[in-house]
Amino acid sequence: MELSERKQKILEAIIRNYMETGEPVGSRTVSKYADLNLSSATIRNEMSDLEEMGYILQPHTSAGRIPSDKAYRLYVDTMLRSKDEQLDEMRELMVDKADKIDLLLKQVARLLAQNTNYTTMVTKPKYEHKKIKFIQLNQIASRQLLVLIVLDNNHVSNKFINLSDDLAEDVVAQMNFLINTALNGLDFTEINMAIMQKIKEQAGEYGDLASSVLDCVAEVMAEEDDSEIYTSGATNILKYPELSDKEKMTELLSTFEEKQMLAAWANDVPDEEGKEHNIQVYIGEESPVESMKDCSVVTATYQIKEGVYGRIGIVGPKRMDYEKVVGTLENCMQQLDDIFKGKKD
Repeated sequence: MELSERKQKILEAIIRNYMETGEPVGSRTVSKYADLNLSSATIRNEMSDLEEMGYILQPHTSAGRIPSDKAYRLYVDTMLRSKDEQLDEMRELMVDKADKIDLLLKQVARLLAQNTNYTTMVTKPKYEHKKIKFIQLNQIASRQLLVLIVLDNNHVSNKFINLSDDLAEDVVAQMNFLINTALNGLDFTEINMAIMQKIKEQAGEYGDLASSVLDCVAEVMAEEDDSEIYTSGATNILKYPELSDKEKMTELLSTFEEKQMLAAWANDVPDEEGKEHNIQVYIGEESPVESMKDCSVVTATYQIKEGVYGRIGIVGPKRMDYEKVVGTLENCMQQLDDIFKGKKD
């Protein structure tokens, strides 16, 4: 007997409710949980069919039912398929947009360096808040798991876990439910030690596996915090005698080449809500980057949409033409606003 759409919805309601509560699920609960507009009697009949088909079990003498391994497998293979299709569409869309934005920002860095005769820095856009959309574990070999982590900004990360022992398919399915029930919809800032410890405890004998999955999540969190930075015109600093001291010049050039030291600048966004483009001027010691203490840095913040922003910086000598630099940045930011407004439509 094939599962009708109604039976699939009832089974999904049973699975989801059981994963949330850990308690056997009755027909009355299903009638409230699933938007089916069916009577409890009709749901009971459908549940009886599902039990005969081996998808749900009745533990002890309880009136409620719990999912079987067969149900977990169906959910993973079939009910999550639609999410996989959505994920493929999101990947194509985001790769296309990401490529265009990358090219645009590289071009911005190059043009600003040419127009000002200074050095420019442009960060890729960051998301102020990042939430976990869903996590999926897939067993790709007897002792290897693929951990697919999708964030609400449609960023997709793939991580691999090597196992010391073979893992049963039903364990993978149950871990999928456990991890997603605990983490779906949470912002990175909300994932704390208490939540992680609870997941490990609920995983029981598979606590080490849960810990490995959480390590993958932690890696993605760390990667998301890293800002990619495009630079252009680094050699322009050689044009200014006060910055051409061999030691200072080497340090500055290394900063633009290695870029790790620019992280302080990339993450230091002044809280001046309502100030358009947030143009800031850092002179000498005010600079958040140690190697730029003999320079001036003029920065601005661009915004793709609410909560998604990046920074642009122009670095030159303290005697830089501030009026020209600020005017150039304001013009650039206005053009970016026009472009990104078009992207949002």
